[in-house]
Amino acid sequence: MWDHEIRAMASTHAIIAASVFMATVLPAVLVPGFSVYGTHLLWLYSVSAAVTAVSVAVFWLLGITPPAKKHTLGYKLSRLLRSCLYFFLSCLFFHTVVVLYGAPLIESALETFSLAVLLTSLTTLRCLCVLGPNVQAWIRVFSRHGAMSVWDTCLQITVACTLVGAWVGAFPIPLDWDRPWQVWPVSCSFGSLFGYLTGLVAAPAWIHYHRKQLTYKCK
Repeated sequence: MWDHEIRAMASTHAIIAASVFMATVLPAVLVPGFSVYGTHLLWLYSVSAAVTAVSVAVFWLLGITPPAKKHTLGYKLSRLLRSCLYFFLSCLFFHTVVVLYGAPLIESALETFSLAVLLTSLTTLRCLCVLGPNVQAWIRVFSRHGAMSVWDTCLQITVACTLVGAWVGAFPIPLDWDRPWQVWPVSCSFGSLFGYLTGLVAAPAWIHYHRKQLTYKCK
């Protein structure tokens, strides 16, 4: 059973990683003047949209998303609206945190919010896909020994790698190198995406290597 889940996880991550690649290649082919540096926000939103669409589709098809407690249309719409609200609030939260860490408050506000959208697409969206709009479940997963499945452990690893990558990506910005990738928020976007892709690779590998030591409490 564990091997089946790990293989499903690896396949899911490969599809999501491929969507990131396609979100970079297709605009370069279809949009005149597109470049990761020159039209960075376009690339950033392209990646965010691709990860969002593919993640929602893949997790839903795999049945990872928690089933609705009620099957009424009103309940499902309410759950969808709550998920959208959480997504938007997460964008505001990341925007605030990035500003508190030194990003310009008013100048480059669009760039800062765009980075917040990317971070939300890589972290909060995955929480919504795996746990649903359930803040208590989120708190449980990210508390000590709170994981109850391999997908919970995977969520911990990918989110941590993404946030660490974004944090490390901010280090080159103040250096006086005058490189195009030092323009805000290019290096942080690269860092968060590199951390996310690293998490996609590291999570199934780590779980496979430690599967004999992992024990989960029953839900």
